[in-house]
Amino acid sequence: MVVGDHGTMVVHNHLTPQTPLDVMAETLAAAVEEEWNKEAGLRRLKARVVDETPLPVRWEVSGRRVADRVAGATAEGVRDSFGPLPGLRVVTREQLLEGGGLNELYEVYGGLASGRILLVGREAAGKTAALVLLLLKAIEYRREAKPENQRRIPVPVLLPLEGWDPRKESALDWAATQIARRYRVRGPEEARQLLKERRVALFLDGLDEVVGKLRGAMVRALGSERVRMVVASRVDEAERTAQKMRLRGAVGLEIQPVKPEVAADYLLNQLPDPPPPAWHRLTSRLLHESDSAVAEALSSPLAIGLVRDVYREDDPVDELLDTARFPDSRTIEDHLLDHAVAAAYTPAYWDPRPRYSPETAERTLRFIAARLAQEGGGDLSWWHIPGWANPRPRAVVVGVVVGMVYGVVSALGLWRASGPLSACVAGPLLAVAAGGLAGRQVSLLAAPQPLPSAGWRDIFSPATLKIGVMCWLSVGLMNWFGPQFMDPPMPVWLDWLTALPFGFAATMASGPGYQLMVGGFLFGLGSGPWFNGMRQRLTRRTVTESRSIGPRDVWRHHGGLRLVLALVSGLAVALVFGCYMGWSHGLRNGVASALVAGLWATLFAGPVGNLTVATALTAVQLAFRERTPVRLMAFLDDAHHRNLLRVTGPVYQFRHARLQERLTQQE
Repeated sequence: MVVGDHGTMVVHNHLTPQTPLDVMAETLAAAVEEEWNKEAGLRRLKARVVDETPLPVRWEVSGRRVADRVAGATAEGVRDSFGPLPGLRVVTREQLLEGGGLNELYEVYGGLASGRILLVGREAAGKTAALVLLLLKAIEYRREAKPENQRRIPVPVLLPLEGWDPRKESALDWAATQIARRYRVRGPEEARQLLKERRVALFLDGLDEVVGKLRGAMVRALGSERVRMVVASRVDEAERTAQKMRLRGAVGLEIQPVKPEVAADYLLNQLPDPPPPAWHRLTSRLLHESDSAVAEALSSPLAIGLVRDVYREDDPVDELLDTARFPDSRTIEDHLLDHAVAAAYTPAYWDPRPRYSPETAERTLRFIAARLAQEGGGDLSWWHIPGWANPRPRAVVVGVVVGMVYGVVSALGLWRASGPLSACVAGPLLAVAAGGLAGRQVSLLAAPQPLPSAGWRDIFSPATLKIGVMCWLSVGLMNWFGPQFMDPPMPVWLDWLTALPFGFAATMASGPGYQLMVGGFLFGLGSGPWFNGMRQRLTRRTVTESRSIGPRDVWRHHGGLRLVLALVSGLAVALVFGCYMGWSHGLRNGVASALVAGLWATLFAGPVGNLTVATALTAVQLAFRERTPVRLMAFLDDAHHRNLLRVTGPVYQFRHARLQERLTQQE
């Protein structure tokens, strides 16, 4: 405080520069917030209009044996303890036993000494919804904190546990790989550093979906990591797992059923006052007969949301009160699930007409649910779609088209260069070879495989560009100083021009671009364990901005990137063959050689080995066989926007496991 006239206050501003880890954490936080804000809107977890109020989250300490004692989670001074986040207090036993809502859940998350929460609930209780809302709360709290405190507040990242094998990969390594792949963080090593320094908190969903002994192995592996985490699971599976292995230091919090008065208010919120008689009878039963079948069914967020989706304002919603048709809560839930797809594709009079009919949508989703049940998982990975239909018809079609195109183009080039005899002999042979290899490559794409993907700045990173320039200089110098085996010798400018494709090949082979180009690349570079290790060392620091993109965006990105790279690769091959052959044997031979070699490289590096193209062709094949939409990826994106599917990174999942189960049974 400065008192009196002519007082002077000297203020010093000290700015601490951000470290690369700070920048990466900020970029990751922005990507996570963008992804889950959008997804929360589609899942109706956030208010979309002014007068809409989402269902609240209520929790209590679980009374079942799913975790250790509460005292173990709140103890201070233990080796794995976490200090409270800036602005929060240490959570006490009394505070936990009081329970609460979302704000109290965040206080537990940020102030629990053990830093571990096991969030459990019965089926369709809203565990994933609570996890998403807690994540958004954590992101918001971090964004509004002072800059000096943001470094001490971890970035929450939600990951599904499906696909992780703790017997082969540690929890930290697996999480780092998932974060780097999903959010395009610079690399697994940088993501691992964020985790080791507690700059990232793990929100892990789907522990109950893991089968067998793998679940216990996951719990053991997670308990040994010093990372703040929240793990969600159904309560029955969590209790069975805890009999053999508990998540060390975790407190078990159970999501509570929705209260009847909250459910009634939510259902009546979008209706006129007074409500229609059918809705009034339904909500009256909810409020006055809490032990009825409809009250038990509408204690879960899933069933409440389905009632709002299936029944319009003037529909006979009171039919759910018929105890002869619906004797228990399970039959009510099955009835709502059976009508969920048709309701999503039946527009109100003010809505635009959907692109797909209810019958088409239901038939397609039944087929997809049955396929996922066959594969034994809940993730719909679009790059596995080529395995849903016999690849032979696609292989034949692609082989014939590629063979005809390549045979005609190469025959014309050879005719102009060497005459009709060589064109008639070599043209058919090249056509058969190209068609056979193209068909074989299409067939190979039907087998399940990981999705190779990268961005432009990942492929052409500073490290790979340096290798490309060094290779270009080396080949150019060899052409310049080497023996002049060509008669007449090529000029200097042509020596350096023909070296450019070798530099491009080295750039692609030394980075993630190698994964996008099939067959050991074009010039034989990038094969063997030495090159694989070199690529891993060079791609540790990529520079692509962090962002998470959905399945359809990944599909488009993968296809467009592959096709452009294939065209550039074809031009590179054409440049090498065309220059050498053209200078030695004339312009016609050079053009013919460039055409034959460049087209081969373009076809096989691009559309033939492209998973995007294979997925699109499979969708056409399924449209004839199963009467599904020809543009299957567009349909999946539309179903996501209608809240029938949800997005987790680059894969789709059904809105709820029960919906997938009902559709599978119908199929």
